[in-house]
Amino acid sequence: MLFGFFLTPAAQAHTPLCSCYDNGDGTVTCEGGFSDGSSAAGVEMHVEDGSGKVLFKGKMNEDSEYTFDKPAGDYKVLFDAGEGHKITVNGKEITE
Repeated sequence: MLFGFFLTPAAQAHTPLCSCYDNGDGTVTCEGGFSDGSSAAGVEMHVEDGSGKVLFKGKMNEDSEYTFDKPAGDYKVLFDAGEGHKITVNGKEITE
């Protein structure tokens, strides 16, 4: 029984997933979720410029998507679902 108790947290763990793409119309859309299939609706999203200044803040919508105006210059997107569940996507990696 003690052995099973220690396995329970590992079985409930889920990895965050986030990918972003350039819509080709001056906007970027990010899609998120978790490896166990759960939704990312409500997850905090931040878009920062190259110096770390926050340009946009929002949340994933009910479809686990977040769309924002593409910034000029260097930027990064942060998917923040809490401690151990954060992802940073570099703007240079976002393509159509």
